[in-house]
Amino acid sequence: MNSAIKVSRLCKSVTTQEGELSILNGIELDVKPGQSVAITGPSGSGKSTLLGLLAALDTPTDGEIWLDGAALSGLDEEQKAALRKDKLSFIFQSFMLVDTLTALENVMLPAELAGVKDARQKAEAMLERVGLSHRLGHLPKQLSGGEQQRVAIARAFISEPKVLFADEPTGNLDPVNGTKVADMLFEMNRESDTTLVLVTHDLTLASRCSRQLIMEDGHLSESDVGVEESASRIEQPLKEAQA
Repeated sequence: MNSAIKVSRLCKSVTTQEGELSILNGIELDVKPGQSVAITGPSGSGKSTLLGLLAALDTPTDGEIWLDGAALSGLDEEQKAALRKDKLSFIFQSFMLVDTLTALENVMLPAELAGVKDARQKAEAMLERVGLSHRLGHLPKQLSGGEQQRVAIARAFISEPKVLFADEPTGNLDPVNGTKVADMLFEMNRESDTTLVLVTHDLTLASRCSRQLIMEDGHLSESDVGVEESASRIEQPLKEAQA
């Protein structure tokens, strides 16, 4: 089986006033099409940095990334933008909806940019799928947090992406709405056979993915421990910092 995402010897470092700061160290990763992968770990361990690199939003210091067989190092910025438009979608903790567009217009936007002729009909169908057919004309500020995230999910799936990246997709939601949004995310992921890579501190959400990875001090490893033990490994640095 081909890889949806393949990473080899990936490193990322930045220059600070104190000198060179290493964020990612020799990351190796192979994600097959249709898999759901959760990346957990302490704050500041490099999770979001890795997500940005995988999505071709940033450039690694060393190593290689392949998305759907294409080596990112061989692409210029215009080609990377085209790859993101054609094959990737994103869901963010802060929703990232356009404030001046209605729910329907927000969902239509990526389809229109991709030149889809029936963008409006597809957007209406996607919003119906997430239970928001009665909110088509509402602006984001007129929607609850849970409703805004459901709009973001509909927008992410309208372009039928091969890979969906989600950064703390339930982080701004209360437990009830977080569970509802997660249910929709995994249901649509299964039905579309999209590869899902999510970053989360929510170990319950992570346990619903087919694979759980943990990032610690810039190193990524497959988690072979239970949810409770993973949680203790993530929370321990926080407790030590507060002591």
